[in-house]
Amino acid sequence: MPMHPAAPDDRNGLIDAFDNTVLSIIDLGYSCREEDFDLETECPGWTVKDQIAHIVGAEKSFSGLPRPQLTVPDYPHLRSDFARFVEVDVEARRGVTGRDVVAELAEFHPRRVAELRASDADVDTVIGGFFGPDTTFGEHLHRRIVDAWVHEQDLRAALDRPGNLDSASAAVFTADILAALPRIASRVADIGPGHAVVLDVTGPVVARGGVRICVGEDGKPYGEALFSGQDRPEGDEQLDVTSVHLTTDALTRRAAGRRPAEQIRYTVTGDEEIARKLLDALVVVTH
Repeated sequence: MPMHPAAPDDRNGLIDAFDNTVLSIIDLGYSCREEDFDLETECPGWTVKDQIAHIVGAEKSFSGLPRPQLTVPDYPHLRSDFARFVEVDVEARRGVTGRDVVAELAEFHPRRVAELRASDADVDTVIGGFFGPDTTFGEHLHRRIVDAWVHEQDLRAALDRPGNLDSASAAVFTADILAALPRIASRVADIGPGHAVVLDVTGPVVARGGVRICVGEDGKPYGEALFSGQDRPEGDEQLDVTSVHLTTDALTRRAAGRRPAEQIRYTVTGDEEIARKLLDALVVVTH
């Protein structure tokens, strides 16, 4: 089933999606009262202001500007070296007002988008990886879209201002989750051979992805995508199929690790235990 709305896959469409999401974050920031900036969000340890500080700090880093040099305290929410690395940008702005952090993002963002648009790179162009191995320009844009989109939704949840769930960034996020589904179902959720799972996203982004669990020549399970146009003929094997039905918002909150499975709304057609194993494993965003 085609995704609706479709996720952009060209450089201009991806840049537009990123631009629109960050502009939404800026708009949310400017709509805040001073006390709103101190509201806790579903991203552990971060307030509304901290979320915006992360976005502006990350984009300045990706633009090549020097990162702040400071020592980050041992906050309880820092459970990895990566989390501590990301926290530097937030810590550097803890003494700045929320309004000023929003203004910093609003001032810098047009420059960042102009840099992206002026780049000669296409989606398949290999570029240096900021956090590790080389990546492509398209993969980099996907990561920035997903990061900004998740934090926008963190802000909306904290401020009780839902929205943008039918945006291009929402479609990119959903597409990336469905692309990761074969690995998640077979290797992380440990759903055994002979089973198939379907993730049915009911909207505002409407999409469906499915995985048949197979055994490779090495004896290890792997996920074979369903609905790909390369499916095996019907009747090739007997499968127990479990479908999980959930909204775009529930998918975002779960796949971003913001809410456990028991705190999101979903329905199941098939095996409840397998559905829960899939949802428990369905976390692809680490911060």
